[in-house]
Amino acid sequence: MFEAEELTYNQLNRRASHLAVRLQEQGVSPGDLVGIFLDRSPDMVIALLAVWMAGGAYVPLDPAFPSERLGMMIEDSTMRLIVTSAGLVASLPPNNAAIACLDKLTSDLSSPISLPASSGPNDLAYVIFTSGSTGRPKGVEITHQALANCLHSMRQEPGLSTRDILLAVTTLSFDIAGLELLLPLTTGAKVVVVPREVAVDGSQLVELLEDAEVTIMQATPATWRLLLAAGWKGSSHLKILCGGEPLPPELARELLPRCAELWNMYGPTETTIWSTCTRIRSEKEIHIGRPIDNTEIYILDRHFQPVPIGVTGELLIGGDGLARGYLNRPELTAEKFIPHPFKTGARLYRTGDLAKYRPDGNIVCLGRMDFQVKIRGYRIELGEIEAVLSRHPEVAHAVVSVYDAGQGGQQLAAYIVQRKGVIPSSDVLRQHLRQELPDYMVPTVFVPLEQLPLTPNGKVDRKALPSPTSDQVTPLAGQVAPRNETEAKLAAILAQVLGLERVGVTDDFFALGGHSLLAVKFFTEIERQIGRKLPLAMLFRAATIEKLAQAFDITKEPACKWSSLVAIQPQGKKPVLYCVHGAGGNILLYRDLAAKLGKDYPMFGFQSKGLDGHSDPLGTIEAMAAYYLDELKRSQPKGPYYLAGYCLGGMVAYQMARLLHQVDDEVALLALFDTYNPAEAGKISRASALWQRAKFHASNLRRLPLRELRSYLAEKLRVAKEGELTNLLGFDGPSGKEKFPSNGSSANGSVGDPHLQQINDRATELFQPEPYSGSVVLFKPQVNYSFMSDPNMGWGKLVMGNLDVVELPVNPHAMLVEPFVKHLAEALRKRLDQIQTLSRQRPATSPASSEQ
Repeated sequence: MFEAEELTYNQLNRRASHLAVRLQEQGVSPGDLVGIFLDRSPDMVIALLAVWMAGGAYVPLDPAFPSERLGMMIEDSTMRLIVTSAGLVASLPPNNAAIACLDKLTSDLSSPISLPASSGPNDLAYVIFTSGSTGRPKGVEITHQALANCLHSMRQEPGLSTRDILLAVTTLSFDIAGLELLLPLTTGAKVVVVPREVAVDGSQLVELLEDAEVTIMQATPATWRLLLAAGWKGSSHLKILCGGEPLPPELARELLPRCAELWNMYGPTETTIWSTCTRIRSEKEIHIGRPIDNTEIYILDRHFQPVPIGVTGELLIGGDGLARGYLNRPELTAEKFIPHPFKTGARLYRTGDLAKYRPDGNIVCLGRMDFQVKIRGYRIELGEIEAVLSRHPEVAHAVVSVYDAGQGGQQLAAYIVQRKGVIPSSDVLRQHLRQELPDYMVPTVFVPLEQLPLTPNGKVDRKALPSPTSDQVTPLAGQVAPRNETEAKLAAILAQVLGLERVGVTDDFFALGGHSLLAVKFFTEIERQIGRKLPLAMLFRAATIEKLAQAFDITKEPACKWSSLVAIQPQGKKPVLYCVHGAGGNILLYRDLAAKLGKDYPMFGFQSKGLDGHSDPLGTIEAMAAYYLDELKRSQPKGPYYLAGYCLGGMVAYQMARLLHQVDDEVALLALFDTYNPAEAGKISRASALWQRAKFHASNLRRLPLRELRSYLAEKLRVAKEGELTNLLGFDGPSGKEKFPSNGSSANGSVGDPHLQQINDRATELFQPEPYSGSVVLFKPQVNYSFMSDPNMGWGKLVMGNLDVVELPVNPHAMLVEPFVKHLAEALRKRLDQIQTLSRQRPATSPASSEQ
């Protein structure tokens, strides 16, 4: 089934058989590789089966892939034919393959047809290309025997019967799609193929799950989180298969009550879809289970000897599921598929995963043993960065490693051996990397070396690489030294904060690995050592020592004019999103959200008046709204306006929207981030507030990988250290008056300013919001404080238009913090895109850069 179209087994077989004849007429013969370049549809399934019936093996070519990557795959596979549609032909890169357009092939489906069996168990079924550390994808060759073995085992456990309905959501270029399409068809079950646009839309996917009465679905953790974020309540008859990434305990905890069975699946592409599986009954017992049928698992030490129970080793896999190898890559095949140490003539695949046996025989997977790392929640293949660096014409060799930058957490360092004696500057290398890689994969520092340290067997000795903080590190060519006292003092402070030997005055704070936690420490040290208090938002326009020194003179008043409106991310042609500060007054907390939202949506922020230490703070929500609205009008005189705010900022944005409606100005979006109506919130005791907040933080810690715990804990300790312990305990200043817990002080990017914090908290308590005639999007955590049990957080009776409540899989205080901010960014962008599509508004003009 696909949308409104349904095929019986007889219709599917007849169409595939007739297409197979057409493919044979086009020259496809046994052993040939045939590309499938089709969108998700019944034609995709028909083409897959027809290729097999013609004796060939299919190679999935995803229409969503970049043209360069598709070109590499077509070139490496030397495929004879590509099956596609007329509308997609123009998207193919230049190639030498013949083209077969399904919508132009005609056949008499009523005529009988028979095809000779032309494939055996050891012939190829498909070749799937996966990412390679060299920067070039590698093709994995899977035989019919390996695929049949996997499907047979999966039919028994987790199990599938003729009564089941499976929802297929995975792109064909991901090998687990083979199970989704073929397991039902080899069992007599029903398969529902999901269109690409539905598979990435949580709301539509929820609707399809329910309408199609699905009984089994396989997906990665990311897709299951997408469903949860869309408000999916679960199904008592649904069997869940979760794989492709480690199953986090907190996700298991949320899925278990929403399904009939939850299964954790594990297996690399090289061993055919899944190699182990197990039913999960508790989030406290997460493991990958035992091998499937005709599959061997070994956990070996570096001498390829078995390790005892409980001891960590490398996980190797053998048996019927092993791939033939890598297409036209004999050296890589020999490296990864090694001779079986205990069976003559057999092989084992080295997964590169660390694992250990439990006493009950189940296997626990412990992560990667190679050069895959995780920095601030991002999974990074170091080899990919090295490959891009090595393509620079002046770089002979490059190695990327991770180092501990103290309070800066884990950072990336690149070690460079120049080709012609002059190493390119750090700015040049960063610019080169950013052409192909996202910012989070760009190293913080670049260390020049005459030669890379080697082990006795000639490999790079990564343990011998010098620390970026040691005397062995010299500044890269092009790094500008301080030129006056102001720059020297600021550079020394920044180097101390980042844990670097030295910092150039033109080096960008964020490019050096700076983030909100380090920004707080940097500006705190400036205040302590120089005696000047600066708003964090200054980093948006003065992110280098040079620009920061120009913005003020140590001995004088600030040289630049103060403005509450600051550019967070000024690029992009789409409408500007204006975000209002939280209770802490600063807007640096929105930087990660702006980065995740993308460069096509500009973002500006309103920072709290009085944050500069010179102007008087505003004491009420109404006064803040009127003041910020005046600045908004000067920058963008006419609507439509897009407003948002976190916690207190949401209240201010709400009041700004009301004022705009009163003068008939259009508000296209009003988004409240974890903002409750203070007039509807009940009282909460100090002990209860402390206990609930402790539970939320404990839950966040359980979600975070070990490497990220340090930064998260450091941020929370910083909140307490800088005078905000009263907020954690539930007091409002010296009076000891009980107050609602403040989200603003706990979001990243908030400088500790107890005076401004107390003023803003008091403004929250005094605010009595009035009805708003427009619509509101409320982004809220799945779990909230007991004092606010209302799922609408008190806004239901005030919002006269549509109240769209978006529940995110986060706790309070985590919505804007890495790595959880991605959930908010995805949901927010979806609604921004929907508004643009539905309203077809004229492009809004970005406001001119504002002084701080």
